[in-house]
Amino acid sequence: MLPDTLPKDPVILLSFINTQLRDFYPDLSSMCKALQISKPDLIYKLYEIDYEYDPAVNQFR
Repeated sequence: MLPDTLPKDPVILLSFINTQLRDFYPDLSSMCKALQISKPDLIYKLYEIDYEYDPAVNQFR
């Protein structure tokens, strides 16, 4: 489950997550732990709009 404080719109969520990853976190696991986000739920939510996490660039693409 994703926290209620995250954007509901998947495209805005994508932008928010990629900004967080770029500016504050070395990887997806660190961000999810710090923000108390379910990593599998986040991955699935963004997969629904055809985005997958790329650890080489630390972004969803």
